[in-house]
Amino acid sequence: MTVADRLARSAREVAADWGLTLGAPFPASYSFVAPAGDDAVLKLQPEEDDESTHEPDALTFWNGDGAPRLLRHDPARRAMLIERARPGQDASSLGDDEAIGVALGVGRRLWRPAERGRPYESVGDRVPLWLEHAGAHALVDAAKALYATLRPRADVLVHGDLHHHNLLRHGERWIAIDPKPIIGEREYDVATLLWNPIGRLPTRATIERRIGLFAAAGLDERRIRAWAVVRGAYLGFPLSAETEEASPQLVVARALL
Repeated sequence: MTVADRLARSAREVAADWGLTLGAPFPASYSFVAPAGDDAVLKLQPEEDDESTHEPDALTFWNGDGAPRLLRHDPARRAMLIERARPGQDASSLGDDEAIGVALGVGRRLWRPAERGRPYESVGDRVPLWLEHAGAHALVDAAKALYATLRPRADVLVHGDLHHHNLLRHGERWIAIDPKPIIGEREYDVATLLWNPIGRLPTRATIERRIGLFAAAGLDERRIRAWAVVRGAYLGFPLSAETEEASPQLVVARALL
């Protein structure tokens, strides 16, 4: 049985137990996500997705401020009933400056101090492991050297996967979905906004403009650049089917080295 089949079967069981009527599942890379009525979604996470293990903890911590509310949770089945964003369009439809402004507005609500180890790990715990997993490559070596100079901070709880497609309109405001919560610093969290949205390969001009917008908002430009190289390297490698030139993460990392 595939992971997708296993999650779908478990979702049907949870829906029956909770008295939910599920709609057609949304496209998702790893999790099972489907509407449960008009105002909620049911999400089940595979055990293999350890980066999202503490999503329910983060949603409880944020309590609807910058993220959807957690309505119900079954830890054993890794199942969550989550507030649904309505109307739900994402920030990829916005102009570039507006999308970055939305991300900053949501980020400011999410980036709050949270205690490391209760239950969250820190970027200092995970990033060295991710860099090792990226394999042998000159760009990975450069990222490791740069990471060694960073002395990563543990200031706030960050979203971990903040980008255009995870920013959804909810009424008159915007919220961020699908966090991979970890203790870090604001600059860590904006790297993913440099190589999104999907289908638009970033250019040097776009990268520099976005970094300028973040820096103008008070973030540290040097640390943004460093984190974009580090995260671009471990998220871009090992390559799947695409070439290095077609990987938006690697395009950004190379442009900033």
